[in-house]
Amino acid sequence: MNIIQIFKKYPDQKSCIDHLESVRWANGVTCPYCGSENNYPRTSDLRHHCNSCQKSFSVTIGTLFHDTRIPLQKWFLAISLILNAKKGISARQLARDLEVNKDTAWRMAMKIRESMKSDGELLTGVIEMDETYVGGKPRKAAKKDDDNNSGSPRGRGTKKTPVVGMVSRGGDVKAEKVEKSMLKSKDLNQLIRRSINPIGSVLVTDEYRGYSRVSKILKHYTVNHQFEYANGEIHTNTIESFWALLKRGIIGQFHKVSSKYLDKYIDEFCFRYNLRKENQELAYNSVIQRML
Repeated sequence: MNIIQIFKKYPDQKSCIDHLESVRWANGVTCPYCGSENNYPRTSDLRHHCNSCQKSFSVTIGTLFHDTRIPLQKWFLAISLILNAKKGISARQLARDLEVNKDTAWRMAMKIRESMKSDGELLTGVIEMDETYVGGKPRKAAKKDDDNNSGSPRGRGTKKTPVVGMVSRGGDVKAEKVEKSMLKSKDLNQLIRRSINPIGSVLVTDEYRGYSRVSKILKHYTVNHQFEYANGEIHTNTIESFWALLKRGIIGQFHKVSSKYLDKYIDEFCFRYNLRKENQELAYNSVIQRML
């Protein structure tokens, strides 16, 4: 859904609360404290009163909207803006669009990203796997720290944060930040077991030695990037294109992302990528449901 549709469908706080209640309590309002269905709505403050435990509650109790003082319409607009920004949207831009301060916009965006975390479904089919290294471009005054200088290491010797990803061709992508010490065969194999259904699946990687024992888990093909980028259907172009999208977003929109929060930004890009073929309203409703 775009921002025009949000304004038309949810013009005020009551319409937003009604929507959240229809999603969370489709089968009837239930007290989040005691689980009782013996309650009644209070029209004065858009809350409910439980006759069993004598507590009042709102639809946002125990959700990612809990205790928010920001109007729910702004939350809905923030979800729409983040979903529709293919390369992400910065906290400062979000703050300008929502007319809130930068710190509030950042916290809202992080809550929304929290709801976008992978649901753990296993990948199947032809799967490409690769690792990349994420880090902001340095300023001119700090060229000595630039990995692009001839005297600095590149690739797996870089100071940047490693990210490992897997994508099913025509399907979903999974990616996560890892420690450099976790780029060994044992750790990569554990990651594969957690993420891929080995029955009927095929894995395509480059010739990095960390993938040397993958054939013990599932069928494995490699492409040697020193000589070619593709050998028929044996290539990693799909995961490489996802890396390009992720890096363009981090460099162009966020400029710099700390390692502490990098996983949340990766979750955002994976979520958008996985719903790329769905209509906007379905993606929007998915985020609302996850936040509840």
